[in-house]
Amino acid sequence: MSGQIVSEPLTPAVPAPKPAGVLAQLLRRPLAVIGLVLIVLTVGGAIAAPWLTSYDPNDQLFDGLTLEGAPMAPGGAFLLGTDLLGRDLLTRMLYGARTSLIIGVVANGVALIIGTLVGVTAGFFRGWIGTILMRFTDLMMAFPALLLAICLAAVLSPSLWIVAMVIALVNWVQTARIVFAETSSLAEREFIDAERAIGASTPRILFRHILPHLLPTIIVWGTLGISTTVLLEATLSYLGVGVQPPTASWGNIIFENQTYFQAAPWLVFFPGAAILSLALAFNLVGDAMRDILDPTQRGRLS
Repeated sequence: MSGQIVSEPLTPAVPAPKPAGVLAQLLRRPLAVIGLVLIVLTVGGAIAAPWLTSYDPNDQLFDGLTLEGAPMAPGGAFLLGTDLLGRDLLTRMLYGARTSLIIGVVANGVALIIGTLVGVTAGFFRGWIGTILMRFTDLMMAFPALLLAICLAAVLSPSLWIVAMVIALVNWVQTARIVFAETSSLAEREFIDAERAIGASTPRILFRHILPHLLPTIIVWGTLGISTTVLLEATLSYLGVGVQPPTASWGNIIFENQTYFQAAPWLVFFPGAAILSLALAFNLVGDAMRDILDPTQRGRLS
């Protein structure tokens, strides 16, 4: 009939897959399973540290050094050996896992919140607000992240929570860029225009339509970002501007014992392997999550 407008059905927000379904798909992927096992072992070791070892991480043990004053080799009472001060290395590794996980989760969580807020605001409102926010993001991206983190950590007198906040302040820009691009694309979709036409409020559009579409991307970036955060924390601690001794951190364990690299290589090898395995684990899980949650990948999974 002429003059009659036939409206197409609105495109609903695509909800993220249910957690149970995501976990089931993760368990069907061998590499993701390896990553999950490494993460569970690390988290379990960090939580159960007081029950897994009878030593304090800062105790300089009477029998922790050889008669020549050198670190004890792995074996016997000290499963991973001792460090240059006679402290049990396994104990410091377990408590160091707490440091890496706390900073990884807290710093990455804050970075996700900042990046999401900036990206959604710039992509949805655009105009001069979006221009200012994204030019500021570009400015932050122009600085080398490691150099900026070193400067901030040195100025702010590093501690565990300060290091977490410093890492968050240099890691939010990638999230902001990704969220901005997706939000800009969503804001131009027909169902968003239809919502505006029927008088939907801005909060309703953001929370009922924009954010549900962004949730898979945020989850994936949150998982992948933890590995970057762990590596950056270890680097800062190794350089002496991260978590300060005697607080155990995998990075400062390497820093403290690097002079014994040839005489006692286990003091560098074990914390280095722990950093590598945890970063690899989150990358493996993050890659699998990206394939599962990305709608363009669905239907291609075996």
